[in-house]
Amino acid sequence: MNKKEKSNGQDQEWIVKESTELLKFLFEVMSSRSRKAVKETLSRGKVFVNGEGTTQFNDKLEPGDRVEIRSASKNIKLRGIKIFHEDEDVIVIEKDAGLLSIASEKEQQMTAYRQLSDYVQSINPRNRIFVVHRLDRETSGIMIFAKNKQVQQKLQDNWKDIVSERTYIALVEGKVAKGGKITSWLTENKELIMRSSKHPNNGKKAITHYKALKFNGNLSLLEINLETGRKNQIRVHMQDLGHPIVGDKKYGSRSNPIKRVGLHAHVIAFKHPKSGEPLRFESKIPTEFMRGFR
Repeated sequence: MNKKEKSNGQDQEWIVKESTELLKFLFEVMSSRSRKAVKETLSRGKVFVNGEGTTQFNDKLEPGDRVEIRSASKNIKLRGIKIFHEDEDVIVIEKDAGLLSIASEKEQQMTAYRQLSDYVQSINPRNRIFVVHRLDRETSGIMIFAKNKQVQQKLQDNWKDIVSERTYIALVEGKVAKGGKITSWLTENKELIMRSSKHPNNGKKAITHYKALKFNGNLSLLEINLETGRKNQIRVHMQDLGHPIVGDKKYGSRSNPIKRVGLHAHVIAFKHPKSGEPLRFESKIPTEFMRGFR
């Protein structure tokens, strides 16, 4: 087998000398890597045979076939997204404030979903991305996307059992002296604004836990944990508390010292939907949240 290293030091290419199956061939030519790593390279669509992407371990190879390993998304530049973790089932990302999670009537292309779809399809045109949950456009931080329908369904149907931690950081107006718990029922009006009621109604029950971290005279930094995940839940509940999130004019804020909405998805921990392995990811608190705090 002839091996050719390309100039970028990442892509690799081999010419097949004997009839064999693809995975067996890869184990031989990539013997310096673990068998698990080789299988992952194949499952992630980085293997190409005669220029065509494949994820099939038992593809037949004949003498003269060209096998390539291609580095991911060389021509795809992700804007406002950082990939924290990727395997054959899930992608965990950090999203910037101002970037939509999925398309709206006004924005079809520049979304986290669209960019990740382009990214995985640049590796293999058959790859897909599936939405598991969302972050508001104005919220930064960590999100999970699925790479197949079965994993999407398992995550959505078993979210409470699979996700063990979901922590946000909020910068709010005024002094919050201590922590607490907010429970209300949320409904959405015709203007797409969520309304909160302390009494059971036809809305969805929402429970938010919060803890005061810092106070600087005008603003408080809070740690927030969700018991439920309703649309705009944290934003509405901070308004209920009398301490709206800075920059969140929609829900009562009168100040915007950081030039954005002060909400960040800080931590998510969950069991991998296939392997059951515990995973935990933490996104740094935005520096603008910390200005003025000691």
